[in-house]
Amino acid sequence: MSPPRQGGRGGGGRSGGGGRSSGGGGRSPSGGGRGGGKGRGKPPAGRGRSGDRSGARVGAPPARPNRNKPVDKRGLGGEQVEGRQSVRELLLAGRRKTVEVIFSSGLDDAPILDDIIDLADEHKVPVNELSRAKFDSTARTESSQGVLAFAQPVPEHSLDELAQAGDRSTGQAPFLLMVDGVTDPGNLGALLRSAECAGVSGVVLPRHRAVHLSPTVTKSAAGAIEHLPMCLVGGLPAAITRLQELGVWVVGLDGAADQSLFDLTLAKEPVALVLGSEGKGLSRLVAQRCDSVVSIPLRGALGSLNVGAAGTLACYEVARRRV
Repeated sequence: MSPPRQGGRGGGGRSGGGGRSSGGGGRSPSGGGRGGGKGRGKPPAGRGRSGDRSGARVGAPPARPNRNKPVDKRGLGGEQVEGRQSVRELLLAGRRKTVEVIFSSGLDDAPILDDIIDLADEHKVPVNELSRAKFDSTARTESSQGVLAFAQPVPEHSLDELAQAGDRSTGQAPFLLMVDGVTDPGNLGALLRSAECAGVSGVVLPRHRAVHLSPTVTKSAAGAIEHLPMCLVGGLPAAITRLQELGVWVVGLDGAADQSLFDLTLAKEPVALVLGSEGKGLSRLVAQRCDSVVSIPLRGALGSLNVGAAGTLACYEVARRRV
């Protein structure tokens, strides 16, 4: 049985977020791969590891999207994926077409690099190696770990699809995460990584005034974007109303709320967790539309948690109560 609808509190109050990215938690060690202990070595000029000619040459200008071309900010993004774990998950998931994988020259052997080359061979994805200087000029993050990939954009889903599709493997009702205006890409990436690990079945992002799937987000998310269905909405208040019409219970997380997250009553019904932006928390209208608004009790001297840390805690608490 669902708890009675309270009507959310107005006011932004303290955010469950704020500050710098925590980096998130993850299931897989970044070095874990299928390649065992064998060293990667350098991808041979014009060949994958299988020896099949790919047409690529070391140092050749790769067939990547034009970086000077304006980016279409209306979509989710995710075309440039950086980081070893992120690229590996891109190839493993096979959810979207990978156009090209690029290595920086001079990398030390590591099983995960060997695994990336194997996966690229399986999917017939070109592999190129660039000098460190050329690679650094192509990368958009400072921690790409010498590996990046270009791919088709992350596919968008509709809000109704997310509200009606839970975890098919367990039969659980939908568990959605809604993000109200988070603008720090590191925070969003860490939040998506934790959400995927906690069993979130879909993510709702605002189309405007919020970060989407930039290279920094893809790196921080460590592959989570390949497994999380996502949608973009014009405004969160209207999206919340639609979810409620579809039978989804909407819970907002805001530091100014009187009710504790740990006193929240949830059953097996579909649920959406709404997180506010860094510093400002939930917007007034979003908080008013929520069925419940809860906070995380703080016992120390600091006044707020990073949005990635707060979101991780809240996602796992909701998941725990739905078991």
